[in-house]
Amino acid sequence: MKKTGIFLLAVLLIAVMISGCEKKEKSSELHHAQIDIKDYGVITVELDAGEAPITVENFMKLANEGFYDGLTFHRIIKGFMMQGGAGGACDSIKGEFKNNGIENNISHKRGVISMARASDYDGATSQFFIMHQDATYLDGDYAAFGHVTEGMDIVDKICEEAVVTDDNGSVAVDSQPVINTIKIID
Repeated sequence: MKKTGIFLLAVLLIAVMISGCEKKEKSSELHHAQIDIKDYGVITVELDAGEAPITVENFMKLANEGFYDGLTFHRIIKGFMMQGGAGGACDSIKGEFKNNGIENNISHKRGVISMARASDYDGATSQFFIMHQDATYLDGDYAAFGHVTEGMDIVDKICEEAVVTDDNGSVAVDSQPVINTIKIID
């Protein structure tokens, strides 16, 4: 009886230790980036590689290579989102969202960062968007991969001030907010 009790206690302790390790592992899947926008300031985002590992890895790789430096936010729709990062990245990535067979629990709510794509579910390359307001109808069709932790006032200002040339939110080239740089900070 004593041996069985000790054995069960040992199994319980191991289970607790393993679950503690899993929690630590999950938190290490969070990364942070700073998006420095000329004349506006810095937006800090938390990237969730637990929900969208391929998308986060791609975004971090491009940022670390300086790919985004000097690119712009070319499509802005007040009350919806601001989209940028177009610049000719060649490698497309798998779309990490429900309708492409991947579980992703990040909802397209205010402040969420998500990957833009072509009509091909696996057609995302470098373009991303930041939600100005909730648009949960995008859930399941786009790879959300994090959220703004600081700087939503900058997103608000950009979306409020944008002068668009059509109903699709196109911004004239000379009016597009410029990304100075995107830095991965951890």
